[in-house]
Parts: sequence; structure tokens; C-alpha cells
Amino acid sequence: MLPEWFSLYVSLEGAASRIRAYEPHFIPGLLQTEDYARALLSIGFPHGSDRELERRVALRMERQELLTRPDAPHLWVVMDETVLRLSIGGPAVMRAQVDRLIEATQRPNITLQVVPFSAGPHPGMGGPFQLFRFQIPELPDIVYAEGLTGAGYLDQRSDVVAYLEALDRMGTQATPARRTEDFLRGIRKEL
Repeated sequence: MLPEWFSLYVSLEGAASRIRAYEPHFIPGLLQTEDYARALLSIGFPHGSDRELERRVALRMERQELLTRPDAPHLWVVMDETVLRLSIGGPAVMRAQVDRLIEATQRPNITLQVVPFSAGPHPGMGGPFQLFRFQIPELPDIVYAEGLTGAGYLDQRSDVVAYLEALDRMGTQATPARRTEDFLRGIRKEL
């Protein structure tokens, strides 16, 4: 059973034709390896049963299937360098995770960018968010934003525009998508 808020999130994810995301802390769920997801979820839910942990990991892996379907959405992720440097699960897990990201850079429906430490402050520092865009013109873009005390969905045009502008500005501070693979390979050598 999924919490109501997460059921909505999964529905939006599955219906979107384009997903733009910013992640300051962790590899986005749609790009996580099974071992990374397991390590991360075991930190987030330390008192859960092994069965519950495996159920959550399986759900995360199942969600990733949307990236390989014939009408797969375009996923464009901007993540902070911190995401790659924070060791979740240990060096072997992180090496495999970075390898997965390197593979993802080769996929036509995935764009990855990394905001390096050297870029300094940027508009996304308030927390992670995702912007969902749909093929049907009548459906408004929707932002899912997480904050210190909660998370919510925004569909007012002024809110959506603010998040789009933040993503655009972060994109100019991040590695160009064509250089992300090289950046990731550099990180991989250090793990």
C-alpha cells in the first residue's frame, strides 16, 4: 500500500512526457541501482522490517521501467556534486551507481548535468523538486517540491515558471550535458 501522496507522485511520473528534476542530496530514484536504493532506504527507514525494505526497493526498481517503454518520458536531471560524493552503501555501491549514471548519459531520453562545487550557490539550494510536463496541452505542468517541513504539489503558472527558471539557471551553472560523462568518469576514478 502506497501513501496517498506517493501514489499521486507515481501517477504523475508515469503520465509525464517530460520530467525535469533537481536533486541536492541523493541519486534520483529513477536512476538508482538496486544496491544504492537498498542502502539509502535502510538509512531512511531504520526500524522497518527486511520485508518492507525489499518491497520499497522493488517498487523503486519497478518505477524505472517507465524509462524504457516505447513512449518513455524525457528525464532531465540536474544534481549537485554532493550527490556523487556522499557515500551511500560504501565504495563498491557508489562505483556501480556512477557506472549506472554513465550508462544513462548514453540514452537518448535522459539528460544529466552536475552542478560542481566550484559553481557556488545556485537557485536550487532550497531542496529537491521535480517538474512534470504532459503531452496533453490541457494538463498544466506540475511541480513536486520538498522542503524542511514537508512537500507539496504546485500547479499555479507563476510557481511553475519560478521552478523552470531555477532549473534553467542551474543548467547554466552545471556541466554541459555533453561533458557529464567525463565528469562522472572523473568521480568514478576517485571512488
